[in-house]
Amino acid sequence: MSEPVSPVRVAVVQFDPQVGLDNRKGNLHRGLELALEAVYGGANLIVLPELSNTGYFFSNRQDAFEHSEPVPNGPSTQTWVDFATTHNVYLVAGLAERDGMQLFNTAVLIGPDGFIGKYRKAHLWNLEKLWFTAGDLGFPVFDTPIGRIGLLICWDIWFPEVPRILSQQGADIICSLNNWVWTPPPLFDEAGKCMASYLTMTAAHVNNVFIAAASRIGEERDARYLGCSLIAGTNGWPIGAVASADQQEILFADIDLTSARSAPIWNSLNDLQRDRRGDLYDPMLGYTRHPCLPR
Repeated sequence: MSEPVSPVRVAVVQFDPQVGLDNRKGNLHRGLELALEAVYGGANLIVLPELSNTGYFFSNRQDAFEHSEPVPNGPSTQTWVDFATTHNVYLVAGLAERDGMQLFNTAVLIGPDGFIGKYRKAHLWNLEKLWFTAGDLGFPVFDTPIGRIGLLICWDIWFPEVPRILSQQGADIICSLNNWVWTPPPLFDEAGKCMASYLTMTAAHVNNVFIAAASRIGEERDARYLGCSLIAGTNGWPIGAVASADQQEILFADIDLTSARSAPIWNSLNDLQRDRRGDLYDPMLGYTRHPCLPR
C-alpha cells in the first residue's frame, strides 16, 4: 500500500460552552484542554464548535457585543495562535467577531505559523439576525501545507450551495462549526442520528469532500443542543462513530486529505465533477471551478 500523500489526523471536539461574561475564560480554557487531549491523541487538525469561547444564546445585541472581540488581534484568537504554534497544529474555532460596530459569527483558521484566515457566517439562524451581520467574505478556501481547507458554520449546511462552492473552489476538507439546536420533533431517527448529521453526510457525498463537523451539547438559557458531531468521508459515510447527543467527546479520523481530489472518479463513465452541467448553472451561481479540478 502506498504512503499517504497528505496524512492528517482530524479531531472534532464536542463540549458545552456557556454564555455569560463570567464564563468566557472558562469556555476558552475548556476548549483548549480538550484540544490538548486531541493533540495528545495525535491530531494535527482540530475543530472546535461555533462560538466556542462565548456560548451561543445572547440576551440581546448589547450582550453579544460585550462577548465579541476583534479578529485576529483579540485575546481569544491570540490564545488560539499561541496554542497552534506551540503544538504545531491547525486549529479551527468559532467566536463573535467585532469589526467597528458590526458583529459577525466567525470561524478562524490558525496554523503552526499563526493566523491564516477567517470566514463569517453567511446564513444567520433565528435570533442571530438581531445580533450579527450576515457574512460578507464569501466562501474562502485556504491553501495550507496539509491541504486546502474550507469553513462553514451551522445553518450554512442547509444551503447546498455552500459546500458546493467550497468544493468547486478546491477544498479538500470542510470544517463545519456548529451549535445544532433542538427543533420540533422528531429530532433523531432510530439510529440516533439527527437531520444535521445526514445533511453533513449528504454534502460530503455529493461533493466528494471530507467534512469535519464539531457541534456542542448542553442547555443554555432555555436552548438545548444536539451534539451529533461527526467526520464524514468523501463517500459521505461517517469515519468512525457519530457522537452522542449529550456527552462531551472528541472524535478522530485518519485521512489522506488530498485524496479528495481524485475521489469523484467512480467509474469510467461517471464522475461527479465532470458530469456537472456547469454550462447551465455556473453562470447563475456565480462561482468559478478551481483550476486543479477536472473539467
